[in-house]
Amino acid sequence: MKAYRQLTLAQLRLFGRNRQVLFWTLVFPIFFMVMLGSFLGKGDSTSLSVTVIDQDQTTASKALLSSMKQLSIIKLTESTDLDTAMKDLKHGDRQLVVAVPKGYEAAVSAKSASMQGSKLTVYYDETSQTTNQIGLPIMSQIADGISKQIVGYTPVITIQSEAVQSLNLKYIDFLVPGIVAMMIMSNNLNGVAGQIASWRERGILRRLQSTPLQPRSFIAAQITARLVLNGAQAIIVLLIGSLIFGTQVNGSWILLLMFVVLGTLTFMSIGFIIAALAKTPESAGPIAGFVSFPLLFLGGVFFPIKNMPDWLQPVVKLLPISHLSTALRQIMNVGASFTDMWPEAALLGGWMLVAFIIASLTFKWE
Repeated sequence: MKAYRQLTLAQLRLFGRNRQVLFWTLVFPIFFMVMLGSFLGKGDSTSLSVTVIDQDQTTASKALLSSMKQLSIIKLTESTDLDTAMKDLKHGDRQLVVAVPKGYEAAVSAKSASMQGSKLTVYYDETSQTTNQIGLPIMSQIADGISKQIVGYTPVITIQSEAVQSLNLKYIDFLVPGIVAMMIMSNNLNGVAGQIASWRERGILRRLQSTPLQPRSFIAAQITARLVLNGAQAIIVLLIGSLIFGTQVNGSWILLLMFVVLGTLTFMSIGFIIAALAKTPESAGPIAGFVSFPLLFLGGVFFPIKNMPDWLQPVVKLLPISHLSTALRQIMNVGASFTDMWPEAALLGGWMLVAFIIASLTFKWE
């Protein structure tokens, strides 16, 4: 017990003295979270930049512009220079250019769809998905609404809207649990592999093996030190997210920390496998990066898994990082209980068990 305690304290001191470890495992993820949260964390900010060329300059055309201004999604700019507006559209500075033709009011007054001024010309960027899916339908709805008002159309079928309050989640609420999962994976997968490979090359493991120290005490000390480190880092990230962006933990803190522990053990076991495969510390880093880098983008850390291709989702849902990030996200944002999260716990536990067995068979002291 004394050896276990001393090894644990020694490992924590190593973490504290190594400034690079502190930066890459704590400061950098926090900086990354603050940067992404500041730019993207306010949720859905979809808007359409529209330039209107009013060639009619009549009461009817002004009423059309007024109808467009009432939509909060449209950022309207009036202009008289069609060539400049088209140049802005081609350069990506505008998403729509709407030309109101001369004779628009006359066509409205005559209620004629065949007159020259009855057709609004909408120029758009055909490569923009936002414009195709949002901008053009909105302009069609505006024109359709004005047409129905002119002819006095009374709809037979109407829509009765009933608002239901849902979770007001922003991108930062999605991001913070993903950052915690990323830290757990990086600290244990990359950190364990590099440290164990370095100790093996320097002969530290060989000297430890020649002492009365039991292997279980060495492994237990490693696990305890990294659990303390990951738990502290997770709490710091969650507190910073709460103070700066207003994120909160709606579920159980105990359940959240349980998944932090489970994720730590899982990725530590994978890290020991990489340490066994790496012959030198120099090769441990690239091998760990080869494993961890794809997981950052496939594991739902920054992007929802449901937005990935259908053929890829079944593969992604088998990855440990995807279940860790999902569990943390559900506990924090939805307040999920263990009865909801047991599939994620079971899959992480399965990964941990299999990886621990492989690590035990492949681990080398020398």
